[in-house]
Amino acid sequence: MSHPEKRPSSPIGVHRVLEPAGSLPQAARVIDPDLTIWPDEVRIAVETLNLDAASYRQLADKHTHDGRVDGEAVRAEVLDIVATRGKMQNPVTGSGGMLIGTVEQVGPESTLGLAVGDRVATLVSLSLTPLTITDGLASWDGLGERVPAQGGAILFGRSIAARLPEDLTPELALMVMDVCGAPALVARVVEGYAVRGLSPTVAVLGGAGKSGSLSLAAARAAGAGRLIGVVPIEREGESLRASGLADEVVLADARSPLGLAEAVESAGGPADVTVVCVDVPGCEQPAIMATAQGGTIIFFSMATNFAAAALGAEGLASDVTMLIGNGYVPGHADYALDLLRATPAVRALFEARLVEA
Repeated sequence: MSHPEKRPSSPIGVHRVLEPAGSLPQAARVIDPDLTIWPDEVRIAVETLNLDAASYRQLADKHTHDGRVDGEAVRAEVLDIVATRGKMQNPVTGSGGMLIGTVEQVGPESTLGLAVGDRVATLVSLSLTPLTITDGLASWDGLGERVPAQGGAILFGRSIAARLPEDLTPELALMVMDVCGAPALVARVVEGYAVRGLSPTVAVLGGAGKSGSLSLAAARAAGAGRLIGVVPIEREGESLRASGLADEVVLADARSPLGLAEAVESAGGPADVTVVCVDVPGCEQPAIMATAQGGTIIFFSMATNFAAAALGAEGLASDVTMLIGNGYVPGHADYALDLLRATPAVRALFEARLVEA
């Protein structure tokens, strides 16, 4: 690896790209994880990785035999990805996750506003974050998305990180920050209806999950009319009904075009706004069919095939606006954390997930 003084730094991390030359860190096959920082970078001592749900699902499915996940094989593959690519980017899904750690060193030209000793969560994907693992992930059994780890990571000049709040456990804060882009964008879209005097019907696919429950709460706070939560199994349905986050809860396979459309219609749809928060492929056309003409679909799944979404809407003559949930809205972390604090039902769902994990 080259020393920092040999290459000028770039605020978006281009100076860390090794292969192929000219790529951005996200698209690069290999980046430089050297823990020696450039003047505008910040080095983080890693404590926990939180793998993207789609990424972990793909790894777990790949290493499932006779109905059981081979955790050691999952761990070995994650270590191989990081060692080979210099970052945690699943080569199949393209996604990564995020991390919690403590600031170890701040470059003199950094503009991130961080100080040595700050405990932070990174709000940029692991798929573009230079990462080194030093403990072989010895404390992780490979059986969940949350990964205890020791090592180092690098934040670029234009990276995003948030200090961990003192009133929430790091594990709870990490779960919220991992999906904080979803509720912020949902709120923005619903507010766009509200300022026109409209109270849209909002359907959230995966309404009992992390991003789904926060999206329901955000839609309510932003002025939505009817809220429809869609879940795949009755256990999640019971949990979501008990929470009161949705006005109607329906069971449907989000991959079934007719099944989903009928379920949403039975609950008061079609939806003016459909939010896709499930991490399985094949939800594009069902979401389109569940959405009213002139409506909006927000895709918050790394499993989304955007060609299928575009061609599906065209083939169905569906006049809908489709948004890619890019994970960033200004102030998104604070907004999501405040939603959690203000909505006991959301907090209860998140804390139940921590217990299950």
